[in-house]
Amino acid sequence: MKATVSLPNIILVLIFCTGVNLAVFGQDRYRIAVIGFYNLENLFDTVNDTTINDEDFLPTGANLWTPDKYREKQGNMARVIAELGVEKTPDGVAILGVSEIENRKVLEDLVKEPAIAARNYQIVHHDSPDERGIDVAMLYNPKYFKVTSSKMLPVIIYLDEQGDRQFTRDVLLVSGVFDGEPIHVFVNHWPSRRGGEKASEPWRVKAASVCKKACDSLLAQDPKAKFIIMGDLNDDPVNNSVKEVLRAKKEKEEVRKGDMFNPFYNLYKKGLGTLAYRDAWSLFDQIILSPAWVQPEVGGYQYFQANVHGPNYLRQQSGQFKGYPLRTYVGTEYRGGFSDHFPTYFYLVKKI
Repeated sequence: MKATVSLPNIILVLIFCTGVNLAVFGQDRYRIAVIGFYNLENLFDTVNDTTINDEDFLPTGANLWTPDKYREKQGNMARVIAELGVEKTPDGVAILGVSEIENRKVLEDLVKEPAIAARNYQIVHHDSPDERGIDVAMLYNPKYFKVTSSKMLPVIIYLDEQGDRQFTRDVLLVSGVFDGEPIHVFVNHWPSRRGGEKASEPWRVKAASVCKKACDSLLAQDPKAKFIIMGDLNDDPVNNSVKEVLRAKKEKEEVRKGDMFNPFYNLYKKGLGTLAYRDAWSLFDQIILSPAWVQPEVGGYQYFQANVHGPNYLRQQSGQFKGYPLRTYVGTEYRGGFSDHFPTYFYLVKKI
């Protein structure tokens, strides 16, 4: 059963009753859904795949990656996923984009974890040519979403005039029907800042351009198309790839033809982040929306609220990096944590 709420004057007052969220007052009733993204930080299995670079994540590798550690990691990831959005709907995330996963098998193991098994998450995954052997993928609750098609959009980056390439993650495009509405989801993990932010910027601009071209094509076919760009962009909301290439605006009222809305822009300006480095927070993990999500006249689901999920247990509790995300490893030292990124998510509401 999908959750329903009332939103008088944008104030959400909820009680939990038989698995459905009901407002205490107000005439209007709303259905609510949650969509999110999580960088799972090196979710590798323990089996050697000779076609990729997974040697560090083997029982005999540098990280001494054993089946017990793998199972603990899976349980940790499922614990976090189970919590996303449940303060407003017991169903949690209906769609979750993920990155840094080795293959489909690690996701098959993940969705069987007791914390989330009852949601019956389904998987969309295609292999990417990434040199580290990590992919992006999407999990979805079939109560909410039905897939009609999925494909990879190649991100081709040349390092020099001789044609040498940097192999990175392609963009996953999943199209389908979300509770009766056609939508499109782009799952991204753009090239890192290795070599420096400025030196590597053209690579992220390239990845952003791949997304923008596909989005413009969707809008040319249907100006009211609902699509979502999510992922670890390795750039903040103020960087060129996001602000200029995607034309992602910080306010709904600023969105014009060809623009998008970035609900994480203002969170970034308030000092929130999803990962920390050298005592500075970045908000690389973003979810960006096409105009139709913030235009009530379009109807259907509309954007309501965005969040970064960073509870205390996901943070280091002491030492030099107190408050940072609690990782699985620091170097090759096993910490038994979660990820170096916090997940992000947002709420959608639809009047019923």
